[in-house]
Amino acid sequence: MKLTQKLYLNAKEHYRFILFIALMLVFRSAVADWNSVPTGSMKPTIVEGDRILVNKMAYDLRLPFTNVSLLKLSDPMRGDIVIFDSKVSDIRLVKRVIGLPGDTVAMQDNILKINGEQLSYQALSQQESQADNIEYLPGMKHQIRVQQNGSSLSSFKEVTVPEGHYLVLGDNRDNSTDSRVIGFVPRNEIVGRSKTVVMSFDYDNYYLPRSERYLHTL
Repeated sequence: MKLTQKLYLNAKEHYRFILFIALMLVFRSAVADWNSVPTGSMKPTIVEGDRILVNKMAYDLRLPFTNVSLLKLSDPMRGDIVIFDSKVSDIRLVKRVIGLPGDTVAMQDNILKINGEQLSYQALSQQESQADNIEYLPGMKHQIRVQQNGSSLSSFKEVTVPEGHYLVLGDNRDNSTDSRVIGFVPRNEIVGRSKTVVMSFDYDNYYLPRSERYLHTL
């Protein structure tokens, strides 16, 4: 009898463990997860080694383990930092929404013009090769980084964002694979939004933790 009870309790514990793992996977698939950032395309906002929190319910309630939307909750806003599964680049990317469906967007020497209105910029810091500026998007502001001598990415002619798509750019404007390279991002590729760094590790210093970036607001 005692052996039967012991086997029953062991089976019950195994069931609870399996259920916990299953629920955790569902949670990470459909509710929230973190995403590692291996490149500097979003500098200075996000740096290499950051683990950012991804709110997967920011825009849609999705079927777990898929990109199928069961219910649209909202749409990305200009200035949002979005995470999307790019079919063109075959990788998950993190960029900032600049152009909404129907917007016209152009850029000349890293100066953006949206719907005919040129954005304002404020210099923060300047080095020989690069500069950090504040970019004033309609309704919000954020930092960007540009090369002093520009690059092939620093200008593009006016384009119109098609319905159901978004124009996204990296904050590190001259070092980012974004809509200037991969084109407009379809709405159904966007899996979530990020506003927080969960934790961060310094890739150039033996992966030591950067405590000052823990729970850092983006």
